[in-house]
Amino acid sequence: MKIALGADHAGFELKEKVKSLLEELGHEVLDLGCYSTESVDYPVFGAKVARAILSQEAERGILICGTGLGMSMVANRFRGIRAALCHELFTARMARLHNDANILVLGGRVIGDVLALEMVKVFLETPFEGGRHARRVKQIDELTREEP
Repeated sequence: MKIALGADHAGFELKEKVKSLLEELGHEVLDLGCYSTESVDYPVFGAKVARAILSQEAERGILICGTGLGMSMVANRFRGIRAALCHELFTARMARLHNDANILVLGGRVIGDVLALEMVKVFLETPFEGGRHARRVKQIDELTREEP
């Protein structure tokens, strides 16, 4: 699977660990930055990953910032993106199973590396259940097409 990966400076170190894991698992990684711990603006990287998913340049994405809040806010501004900020394995699993999340968002300053890496595995291994959940995901897409 091709995974788009993005982080700001607060998520850089965890991004590098996630990147290594993804490569180890045989996934193709599209590393969209950032590339150091030097301060950057998270919206730039959240948008890059969201656009990579929407253009089908990648199948799924992973975003990391200090808390995950900023990245999830940016990514979810894009129609067709379902970015899930997760802090433990159950929500990472359910984000895929029931919500067909296409981006996993992690808080690099909130969760430990071991848990984060396990969450990445769960997110990538869990299929979308479909059924009644497909109807609800379709509603999300339809409702977000409306203008205020």
